Amino acid sequence: MRSRLLLVLRLTIFLGFLLTAAVAGYHFSSRAGLAALRSDTLHDLELLASSVDATVTRYSHVPSAVGLNTEVLALLRADDSLRTRHQESANRYLEQLNAFLGGLAIFVVDMRGQVVASSDWIYSDNLLGQDQRKRSYYQAAARGAPDRYYAVDEPRDEAGYFFAQPIRDEMRDWKIVGVAVVKVGLAELERGWMQKEEPVLLADANGVVILSSVPEWKYTTLKPLSGEVAAEIQDTKQFAGHAIHSFPINILSDDNDGPQLASFPSAPALNGGRHLKVRDFLVESRRLPGTGWQLLTFADLRPARADAATHGALAAAATGCVILLALFLIQRRRTLRSRAEAQFLLERANAELEQNVAARTADLTAANDRLRAEVIERQRAEQTLRSAQDELVQAAKLAVLGQLATGITHELTQPLGALRTLSGNAIEFMRRGDDKTAQKNLQIIGELVDRMGEIIGPLKTYARKSPAHPQTVDVAHALGNALFLLDQKLRRAGVVVDNRCTKGSALAWCDQNRLEQVLVNLIGNAADAMADAPRRQLRLEAAPGDIGRLLVKVIDSGAGISHDALPHIFEPFFTTKPAGVGLGLGLAISQDIVRDFGGDLSAANHPDGGAVFTLDLPTPATPNA
Repeated sequence: MRSRLLLVLRLTIFLGFLLTAAVAGYHFSSRAGLAALRSDTLHDLELLASSVDATVTRYSHVPSAVGLNTEVLALLRADDSLRTRHQESANRYLEQLNAFLGGLAIFVVDMRGQVVASSDWIYSDNLLGQDQRKRSYYQAAARGAPDRYYAVDEPRDEAGYFFAQPIRDEMRDWKIVGVAVVKVGLAELERGWMQKEEPVLLADANGVVILSSVPEWKYTTLKPLSGEVAAEIQDTKQFAGHAIHSFPINILSDDNDGPQLASFPSAPALNGGRHLKVRDFLVESRRLPGTGWQLLTFADLRPARADAATHGALAAAATGCVILLALFLIQRRRTLRSRAEAQFLLERANAELEQNVAARTADLTAANDRLRAEVIERQRAEQTLRSAQDELVQAAKLAVLGQLATGITHELTQPLGALRTLSGNAIEFMRRGDDKTAQKNLQIIGELVDRMGEIIGPLKTYARKSPAHPQTVDVAHALGNALFLLDQKLRRAGVVVDNRCTKGSALAWCDQNRLEQVLVNLIGNAADAMADAPRRQLRLEAAPGDIGRLLVKVIDSGAGISHDALPHIFEPFFTTKPAGVGLGLGLAISQDIVRDFGGDLSAANHPDGGAVFTLDLPTPATPNA
């Protein structure tokens, strides 16, 4: 029983500490949150005040300009019988001026209080003829003092801010002959406030709300109106018959513009039907110089209160952590004894682990040695395979040269016969003493030798066995050599060659000798594929591919590649030729050669018929390199 009471007492003390910390944290955080919220609200209030001031006062100079206009002065100087003639000119001037400024209306009042010219003269509900004698701004201006005033037009039920300025006639010793008035609309401010998430209102000098983002607050009073002020509002019809009622709550709006906490009976509804979810606000207000108006903003208190509650909970949690830390230190003392025993057990387990790690390390070392030996063996096998491939490439070259021997013999037979004849003639001419003719024959012999060298040169280059050395290669030159080697075969087969690759237009990064071997193989295959075709045309193209790539295409007009053979076309020992004709290694070797210098070789059927083999080759980093 005693231990239970002791436990309850400890829990009570613990909860007491937590509650005290939570209350203190909430209190201090609430004060700081209100201060930060007020700072943000005052900043917004400054921006709103600047916006109101800019919207209202930017037209204050316009009445002075109206009073200087000759059309307006001529209208005010004219008798009643002559006013009609001048009224139209004055109306059009005021209409143009108002259209330029973008205000609601500009009008002129004579000394009898009648509107004699107005910018809205073209509308049926214009201000012409309206009696302005009871308007305070007219009365002040008629006495010679400029004035400004907020009121609602009865004909249109349109609120506006009026600037009035006396019009003086220099021809009458600067006597006041009328009043110029500019009406500024405040709808632009209300539209701007529709985007705000919190209420805003603007009250006049008497405390009557004239603008508000909450529709039901408009034409309410923030403080009770005196009898004299209420009578004046009713007599001047300042609000055009709108009923003036009290604001939903009591907000002091005297000279003290400090912050206030306001709580509404229900959440206000903003313009556009948006209903707020909050009723408690921080209210900040500011009087606007020049107008005597008061601007009020309402800031939502929920974030500040939520932060205060969070901070209170954090303070309680921190206090609980401190208490728990103290309890932990007490408990730690109790665990020191068992830790020594645990340390001993840990050291023994560590020794066993080190033995296991040593054994495992030895196994891994042996496995690593075996793996290294396998890598070396694989490298040797790869080197052997590459050597075999090189030998196979060379054998393929020599096989092609064997196929070309007949054509080469034919090419060399004619120059050799000519050499025999010309050399005999040269001897005879020299014996006769005709050195000039002998010299000419020797010159022709030299040209024939050069021609034979041109025939044999590509054959020597093609047959040479050498390692691949990538360099900048003109694809047109490689195509020319390949076509030269296969010239006799193409002629016998009746193949028409359409070579669209011009010198210097297509540069690739590869080994020229091996590229020529690939092209010889592809062109020779194309000639074989067109053996039974009615039309034998070979087209060679070279065009840029992706960035840093060049596409070289060999297109024939044969029967194309069958659907079943296309997936296996590059497999070793696969061939579509009759038995005993070829081993099926040409395309496989060609693809390996192209891939060695970073390219690729692919096959497809051309839409117009026949097959197309595409070489995807890398281009030099610098075209002129």
